[in-house]
Amino acid sequence: MTMRIHGTLGRSGDAAFARQLHHLEHHDGIELLFIPPADVGRKRFRLTTDRGTDCAVSLDRDEELTDGAVLFLAPDRAIIARFGEQESWRLAPVDQAAALKLGWNAGNLHWRVRFEGDTLVVLLDGPLDAYRARIRPLLESDEVVECDAVR
Repeated sequence: MTMRIHGTLGRSGDAAFARQLHHLEHHDGIELLFIPPADVGRKRFRLTTDRGTDCAVSLDRDEELTDGAVLFLAPDRAIIARFGEQESWRLAPVDQAAALKLGWNAGNLHWRVRFEGDTLVVLLDGPLDAYRARIRPLLESDEVVECDAVR
């Protein structure tokens, strides 16, 4: 089923949304709708969120979409617009003990992830260096190997 979204509610950085979005982030309730550069200026488009929600978005003529725009907000879920393509970081633990450590860190840090075989794919919401800094000991000990950073 397609979710029809008309207009934006505000920006994710607005104080009015801070508490609810923070709560949703901790309860896995945030979906991101990545807007490719070619679609940024469009007033009507249809895209799928990172969680698979099909969205038909329309904007008024005088409304501009911004990075971080809140498109949908409910008590258990929010959809936020992000400009550009989803960047990801692929990590491979060298053994089961390293996999447990990596999994614990990723969960504790609320990283959005998916799995590709034995590889953990981290969906990046910020600079890669900030993610690296959070698991530096695992990387420096060679318990976890960076496969690549991809788009």
